[in-house]
Amino acid sequence: MEPISLIIAALGAGAIAATKDTAGTAVKDAYHGLKMLIKKRFEDQGKTASSTILDKYEQKPEKAKALLEDELLESGFDKLEKHDEIIKLAENLLNQVKEQPGGQQIINQNINNVKYAATSGSGNASISGITEKGASKED
Repeated sequence: MEPISLIIAALGAGAIAATKDTAGTAVKDAYHGLKMLIKKRFEDQGKTASSTILDKYEQKPEKAKALLEDELLESGFDKLEKHDEIIKLAENLLNQVKEQPGGQQIINQNINNVKYAATSGSGNASISGITEKGASKED
């Protein structure tokens, strides 16, 4: 997974997991540690407004996701190497979330720069915990 997608997935999973009663302190600590390190990187670059976007993402992820992705890109997070502390924290957080009761319940899909219609791929999927919103059932 490329760095920005990894960071977004980890922040999303961590934010959800940290609000659950079943989340252990390891998950909460990993989530807050990742957030604080990202904020510090933003502030080191003089981008205090970017820290605010990170807070908005925590409150309303669907509305602030694109803004956060743009800020991460503009701040060079797409060039982070595998050994960078932020990448390590993001991977650790995702692993911690997977170990929690209910595991990771996130679908993360990115398709970029598709050049040929014949491009294909395969993989495994596990789906659970589906919730339907806005629907009513008449008896």
